[in-house]
Amino acid sequence: MIRLTELALPLDHPPEALRAAIVKRLQIGDDELLDFNVFKRSYDARKKNTEITFVYIIHVTLADEASVLQRFIADQHVRPAPDTDYHPVARAPAELRERPVIIGFGPCGLFAALILAQMGFRPIVLERGKDVRSRTRDTWALWRNHQLTPESNVQFGEGGAGLFSDGKLYSQIKDPKFYGRKVMQEFVRAGAPEEILFVNKPHIGTFRLTGVVSAMREEIKSLGGDIRFESRVADITLHHGRVAGVTLDSGETIDSRYVVLALGHSSRDTFRMLHQRGVFVEAKPFAIGFRIEHPQSLIDRSRLGKYAGHPALGAADYKLVHHASNGRAVYSFCMCPGGTVVAATSETGRVVTNGMSQYSRNERNANAGIVVGINPEQDFPGDALAGVALQEQLESHAFELGGRDYSAPGQLVGDFVRGQASTNLGDVVPSYKPGVKLGDLATSLPEYAIRAIREALPAFGKQIRGFDRDDAVLTGIETRTSSPVRITRDVQTLQSLNTRGLYPAGEGAGYAGGILSAGVDGIKVAEALAQAMLADACAINNRE
Repeated sequence: MIRLTELALPLDHPPEALRAAIVKRLQIGDDELLDFNVFKRSYDARKKNTEITFVYIIHVTLADEASVLQRFIADQHVRPAPDTDYHPVARAPAELRERPVIIGFGPCGLFAALILAQMGFRPIVLERGKDVRSRTRDTWALWRNHQLTPESNVQFGEGGAGLFSDGKLYSQIKDPKFYGRKVMQEFVRAGAPEEILFVNKPHIGTFRLTGVVSAMREEIKSLGGDIRFESRVADITLHHGRVAGVTLDSGETIDSRYVVLALGHSSRDTFRMLHQRGVFVEAKPFAIGFRIEHPQSLIDRSRLGKYAGHPALGAADYKLVHHASNGRAVYSFCMCPGGTVVAATSETGRVVTNGMSQYSRNERNANAGIVVGINPEQDFPGDALAGVALQEQLESHAFELGGRDYSAPGQLVGDFVRGQASTNLGDVVPSYKPGVKLGDLATSLPEYAIRAIREALPAFGKQIRGFDRDDAVLTGIETRTSSPVRITRDVQTLQSLNTRGLYPAGEGAGYAGGILSAGVDGIKVAEALAQAMLADACAINNRE
């Protein structure tokens, strides 16, 4: 198979044009092209007011691939296709009775469990929240009726925080083994649209993700895994520097010398428990800020020019960064085209925002986090859990500013930049539910963050015309951009630095930042754990 890259075609090309372009590019007869598939499709919008083109990466099967490769030996865009198939690294022997435990059933825990189950290791998954259907009902109760269920919400439950998000499936991580491809293929096998395998910046959306996650859960169970909901891990048992098991809220204990910590970034009680037990935990950078909303049409016109609204392109996105004069970096985060701002708290008396989109991305507004980087070395040196405390403090204050009913504090961009309270909305209507209480956001974040964002918004307006329009809406606050801690692990074994058998993984442990990277990390940890289990079992057998 040959990989052909940088194959450009007009935006509105007919389907048959792709085959013709391959034949022309490779200078072969049509009968020599046996098969082809689209590995990736992106678009080039640098000439948005003249012509936007699709750019393809194609995998082709030819009658005589060797001669074609020889003819194009100097062409970097014609190369042998890499092996993107997933190859399991281990297989559990039938006599292996010990079972690994996975704490958390977000994207990382989901894929760790799936891979272990596919290799025959029969994992036990412990999820503090509810199954996907039940948590959806609980989440809607907060959005519609101001009723929070602390263990079943945007953060906790089957599917993790990624379930109620844009469902983005792209990442900038290095992935030489194509684990990301495995993630995509499993999603498609479970019912996701096949296009996520090749479109640039693919996404699924919340409503579709619920069915996909449910199907994957059933496969894990069919392969011998157990999924236990409403099973919060309250403690871990350690023995001579090795994990020996976990204790649930109910008091039940589960013995295991192999435990995956796929916690998610909001498991603050578990972070504290691990720190108290002496597991190595350190502070890591994260970010805080607001959600900003504009009409999606404004973003489309800026990014796509005359092609704004073209059905093949969908809703446009953006990525912005500004280095403020006070030394802080301000950047857009988790941009959700055609989406909504949602209530994302998991704790009573606190307000947190996030953004999400459905598969259609056809809501009126675009939203994104506009956030300021927090650096532990600069802001709270030497305190592993200080970032957690800062998040809690800010979220509690946002609850007060919003009126103590889980409404969020908000302010118009123009008023925020000028330093005056907002009293009335303009044309941009905020989408956050349960609701937005207008006022002054100046006290909602540390002074350095407010100053940096005030400087950044006009700068962003120079990159996207209208970004700093007076009636764009800021909704507070965005604090859970990523985990404020890292449960540091060994680079080779992927086990905790000081606790053998404990595998920190995914976003909560500080090793991922989104659905795709969390899923990839779940695969890596599952492989490392499986190989360790086999090695330990072999060592025991040899001693016996």
